[in-house]
Parts: sequence; C-alpha cells; structure tokens
Amino acid sequence: MKIALQYSHITVNDPDEALPFYRDALGLEVRNDVASGGFRWVTLASSTQPDLEIVLSKPHAGRSQSDGDALQELLTKGVLPNIVFRTDDVDAAFEKVRASGAEVLQEPIDQPYGPRDCAFRDPSGNMVRISQSPKA
Repeated sequence: MKIALQYSHITVNDPDEALPFYRDALGLEVRNDVASGGFRWVTLASSTQPDLEIVLSKPHAGRSQSDGDALQELLTKGVLPNIVFRTDDVDAAFEKVRASGAEVLQEPIDQPYGPRDCAFRDPSGNMVRISQSPKA
C-alpha cells in the first residue's frame, strides 16, 4: 500500500490578500478557485511537487459558526500550526519573499539540527518556514 499527502489547508483571513504571498512570493501556481455558499477555497501547488497542494480558506469556510469562531481566534493569536516549504536555495528564496514585503521572523541560519532555514509571517499571521537540506 502506498500513501501520500494530497493537500493541506491553510486558514487565512482573506484569500485575495494571501494570494500574492503564496502565488507571487513563494511561486506556487493556482490550480483551482472555488466559491460556494459565500466562501472560497483556492488551491495552489508547486511545479516541482504537482501532486501536493495547499488550500487557502477563511476560518468559517465549511465549518460551523462555533468552530469557525474558534479557528478565527487561533488565527488572530498566530498560533495555528506552521507550514514548512523545502527549497534548494534558501537564501534566494528568502530574498524573493522578503522583497515582497512579507514580515521576516528569521533570516536564513544554519540550524544545529541540520537544515538551513528562514521564517516569515503570511498576511494572516501564519508562520511559514522555508528550509534547505544540509549540504553534504
């Protein structure tokens, strides 16, 4: 049996506000943009990993009012799980994302546990890390 991650959701305050970060700064491609019941789900993927997608949506999209409210509170606090992207050149990726105006949380550093990485906040406050495998 084979199993693989197909997609993961990232909760954002506004997909239109988040798109420039994920599409333009990170270079992901929009695969699908679906509106239903007053909500919207935007699916993006990397050209280098086309079978793995992320879906941007608002806290209340597809959720009960109370669940959406709880998720919105966590998003506002900036405590939702982070997402980590992998690259072969973290320094170039860092410069591209920084040039977009994204909030820098950590400039590229060599971590004691192996990778070289950096971190940003997306427009909704989610932590986004970009990691490069250690050089052999």
